[in-house]
Amino acid sequence: MRNEAILLVDDEEGILIMLENLLRKNGYTHITKAYSAAEALMAVRTARFDMIVLDVMLPDLDGFSLCTELRKTITTPILFLSARSGDMDKLQGLILGGDDYVTKPFNPMEVVARIQAQLRRSAFYASEASTVEEIYRYSAFTVNRTTGELIVGDEVTPCPAKELELLFYLCKHPNRVFTVRQLYEQLWGDMLQGDEKTVVIHVSRLRKKLEADPSDPKLIVTLRGIGYKFVPPSEGR
Repeated sequence: MRNEAILLVDDEEGILIMLENLLRKNGYTHITKAYSAAEALMAVRTARFDMIVLDVMLPDLDGFSLCTELRKTITTPILFLSARSGDMDKLQGLILGGDDYVTKPFNPMEVVARIQAQLRRSAFYASEASTVEEIYRYSAFTVNRTTGELIVGDEVTPCPAKELELLFYLCKHPNRVFTVRQLYEQLWGDMLQGDEKTVVIHVSRLRKKLEADPSDPKLIVTLRGIGYKFVPPSEGR
């Protein structure tokens, strides 16, 4: 039996029941279902969740807008489910704060596998944070793994869990070059076609928070045709 709490949000009852049954077969028992954005917001206000699976097409508020609202208060990993399969839709979901994106119709076991991967990594980083206080202090920002906080200047900056994980990983390996595949497999799991956009969008979101000029990054640098590396400010930690 697993202790993680999962919120499933979709207006199609059949999808909710199917995912709930599959998750329960895999040992997850703390599952809440919501059929609308209003129900999802109420659930998040009254309970803590370790994972949210969110449909884009909801009857009262689209999933993208709901994600934006949720990101004001929580950093819980969010996996989008959507019948919108275009690249721009996926990019929009990731830009707004989603951690992963699966298009309908989908393989139910793939969705469960992606949920498990997100939860496994969240648990791993949480266990590391509980045993070793890891704080990276730079002139541009401070990131605290123990508290899960990103401070830019003097202000705490909201940062979803996956962005924090990516930033921790880059800070832990300064000046080391990583390919997109290496970063994806380290933080998300096995890479499928199209998943490289997930890394690109998360890097872009971090740059907007950290860089003086995101269009000319100095901290998270792109090595064209190779990947990314984190270059610590000269002032150091």
